[in-house]
Amino acid sequence: MKRSQSISSVLLFIFSLVFINNNLQAQQTILYGDQLPDAPELSKRGEHTIGVRTMQLVNKNQIDIINSKEGKDPTYDRPLTVEIWYPSNVSNKTATTTYNEVMGTRGDTLRPLIPFTFKGRALRDAKPKTSAGKFPLVVVAHGYVGSRYLMTYLTENLASKGYVVVSIDHTDSTFKDANVFQSTLLNRAKDIRFVVNEIANLDAVNSKDSLTGLIDTENIGIIGYSMGGYGVLNVGGAGYSDGLGQFFGGMTGGSTAISTLLASNAEYQKQNDPRIKAVVAFAPWGMERGVWDAEGLKGLNKPTLFIAGSEDDISGYEKGIKAIYEGSINADRYLLTYKNARHNVAPNPPPAEALAPGLHIDEYFRYADATWDQRKINNINQHFVTAFLGSLLKNEDNAKFLDIQENSNDKDWPGFKPRSSTGMELLHQKASN
Repeated sequence: MKRSQSISSVLLFIFSLVFINNNLQAQQTILYGDQLPDAPELSKRGEHTIGVRTMQLVNKNQIDIINSKEGKDPTYDRPLTVEIWYPSNVSNKTATTTYNEVMGTRGDTLRPLIPFTFKGRALRDAKPKTSAGKFPLVVVAHGYVGSRYLMTYLTENLASKGYVVVSIDHTDSTFKDANVFQSTLLNRAKDIRFVVNEIANLDAVNSKDSLTGLIDTENIGIIGYSMGGYGVLNVGGAGYSDGLGQFFGGMTGGSTAISTLLASNAEYQKQNDPRIKAVVAFAPWGMERGVWDAEGLKGLNKPTLFIAGSEDDISGYEKGIKAIYEGSINADRYLLTYKNARHNVAPNPPPAEALAPGLHIDEYFRYADATWDQRKINNINQHFVTAFLGSLLKNEDNAKFLDIQENSNDKDWPGFKPRSSTGMELLHQKASN
């Protein structure tokens, strides 16, 4: 009997090892953006295999706000690194790439930079799929601090569905080079507008870039998270308040550098870009700090999808993001709210390295939410951003996914698995004009 029990114990131990090993192998094949079992319908990857490349851009003769002094605004050539995902001719649907990232912050907290890598479902420098026609352009802006790799679950997903997706490393605002906040205040919207123009120029007739002929420059969407949301709303027409101009001037010795972004400036009113057809703002920062007023928000006239956590303690919710949504009366707009979520409604899940004991808790909370599974948030974001951008940039009929009755959790939302659409609210207001 004892010998039989011993053999059974050994067999059980061996079986457990095999099970654990197989489970670990399965986990290793799950990359950021892959679907969970309860992922909504439009979160699945599209038909295109995708390529990815890095590009260096330079915005010349920009105001060097960090070194500005009263009465003097020196200029510099502002470098910007961007990552571009695009439909490719690669036939290998299992192709992967490795992204090099860091944790930590170079700025005032001085948490040490810790390199780490993670894999994505793209092939580095693959040949673009120019034979399939042109694809809408989507430009993505991260928060303070962040990087161009902060939302690869979404950038890869959109590219697989037939978009050229460009994500920006905003100088002075990344993990690697975080600097004083006024640089982000001044440059975020300007960076977005510059990158839109530079990437659109790649499709010019005389361009020799490999992306020539790939980009539909008349159908553009812009996506921003936190300070990126602050930027895309301004590019979309929500001019900043005079109060922000006064506050900014006080920080920089009376500089008027940000005046071209104020709603009251006639020159700002001329910057509307008709090529931009859609705006997605994840947890946009600034309303509680007086960045916008009622008149400034009236300038937002492009269809906008706001995504927020009801307990956002960075941007605020009722007096922050929801107040922006309610005040943007001239935009056809949606507000997707994750109940009880805080600010992190946009990033990738925390990397494995962020789970190491002894690290500052902020390395984990740079990505994670205290209430929601980040991978579930990622899948839901993929679903709704796909529905929203598809309807505006591709003329897809996605109305059934976007028209959800207020406080409707008594039945499953369209596109969601049974019992999986709780804990959210999707509001919709049509433009008043």
